[in-house]
Amino acid sequence: MSGARVYFVAAEPSGDLLARETAEALKAKDPSVTLFGIGGRELAKIGLESPIDIAPLSILGLFEGLKAYGTVVKLADAAADAIIEADPDAVVLVDSWGFMLRVAQRVRNRNPGIKLIKLVGPQVWATRAGRAKTLAATVDHLICIHQMEAPYYEPHGLPVTVMGNPALSRTEKGDGARARGAIEANNTDQVVLVLPGSRPSEIKRVAPVLVEAAWLMKSQNPELKIVFAPAPSVKEQFLDAFPGVQKWARIPDEATSSADIMVAADFALACSGTVTSELAVQGTPFLVGYKTGWITWALARYLLYKPEHITLLNIATDDTEVAPEYVQTKFQADDLADKALSLLADPVLLQAQIDAQNKALSRMGERDEAAYDVAADTILSVISGC
Repeated sequence: MSGARVYFVAAEPSGDLLARETAEALKAKDPSVTLFGIGGRELAKIGLESPIDIAPLSILGLFEGLKAYGTVVKLADAAADAIIEADPDAVVLVDSWGFMLRVAQRVRNRNPGIKLIKLVGPQVWATRAGRAKTLAATVDHLICIHQMEAPYYEPHGLPVTVMGNPALSRTEKGDGARARGAIEANNTDQVVLVLPGSRPSEIKRVAPVLVEAAWLMKSQNPELKIVFAPAPSVKEQFLDAFPGVQKWARIPDEATSSADIMVAADFALACSGTVTSELAVQGTPFLVGYKTGWITWALARYLLYKPEHITLLNIATDDTEVAPEYVQTKFQADDLADKALSLLADPVLLQAQIDAQNKALSRMGERDEAAYDVAADTILSVISGC
């Protein structure tokens, strides 16, 4: 459909990145497309300045989300207003289940002619399979990550396209030597990368334990080079919360790419999220830590969440532990430090984990084409009615 108008909505950093990649691919395939966007830094890079501030949507946990329900509803109303005013042919709703569902419902009620496309579905394979029925009643098409998701939607008649994992499409190998130069590490130095999260709530709950674990490692082995790489969206918050880390660790400037930093690292301590797949793509062994509110944890563990693990690499390998996980009660700084130091001291174990990560990635690589290209083709197809 020549001259189509497409509105992207992204509420969190990972979704913002995928929205930007997909929007760029869409424009490359059809330069006549007019783009609009609600999002953050990534969409702003391509000139899509958000009419509303989506920062309050970086919420962690079910209970925390309930406490912020009023804010979510208010922002969903504002997003729907902006979308209706722009009068697009299609709206692409990226990840962030609760918020995007509310936006979709409001747009559908006010203008049923706008095509609604969900980019990344809820984790129906892990929690609340009933969301498949809810989504099918709300949107026109789902673009999901895994083939295992599609059967959940077949009984409800929702068309589904599998795009593959977006992190696997970002396969450009980083330049480790360049990053080591930026952090003043030589070829023989052991570099430990700490990725403390991309949400404000993760800097509050997860980062303190990761920082303590890194400090314990540095205390036991002063020769280690510790590097912290908080997401740009929370970097200022991280620096305010941990003003002393730069006395014993490095924080690269924004000119140093995340891929370079990952390749430069011998090991990483990572907050759970998309970044774990990105580490695996760059060939960096890592462990995963995570913590949420206790009510959220109890509901998820005992009532909602099915797999034993939370890291996609581990779930993809028949729910076994490729990368060590430390979640909730097991998320203790001394345990993380001991595990990381033991792996760093054993090159055979490190290589075994890298090999296992590569096997997991091969299972996750469901499409040869880049995920954002598949998504862009699907959006154009939905708009044209093909």
